[in-house]
Amino acid sequence: MTSNESTTVVTARVEDFDDFVHGRGRALLRFAFVLSGDAHLAEDLVQEVLAKMHRRWHKVTAMDSPEAYVRTAIVRQFVSWRRRRSAREAILAEVPEPPGPDEPQDRVLARDQMWQLMSGLPRSQRAVLVLRFYCDLPDDEIAALLGCGQSTVRSQAARALAKMRTMLSERGVGGDG
Repeated sequence: MTSNESTTVVTARVEDFDDFVHGRGRALLRFAFVLSGDAHLAEDLVQEVLAKMHRRWHKVTAMDSPEAYVRTAIVRQFVSWRRRRSAREAILAEVPEPPGPDEPQDRVLARDQMWQLMSGLPRSQRAVLVLRFYCDLPDDEIAALLGCGQSTVRSQAARALAKMRTMLSERGVGGDG
């Protein structure tokens, strides 16, 4: 291979990677945001994973689904970030009083409560819930993404939901959930 040919191949790989990032970057950021609950942490997750993927993009694109591979890498990176200080931060703001039943603030309050509940879960349980309820994936696909068994996925989801219910009842928040 001549120098011009190798330069052309490298340029094509960079353009393929750039096209992927421009086309799917926002979706990957949304996915990471739902996992982490923090916009800055989501950006860090996606940036770190894409930096790793860039070095071997030609291998990633040779796979059946490059985006699925990148999402799997994001989930694994998120679950493994135990050393991050932001993982130990807690939201302490109190809601003064609940809004009326048909007020627009209900959705905002419910979303904020959900983020608080999700932030109290271990990362693996949070990843299972996001993949199940946000990405609407079946247990076998979640198990494949996380590298565990389907029974582990089901038990993690059950434990996460039970913990969320306990946290809700401790706060005195009612619900049918």
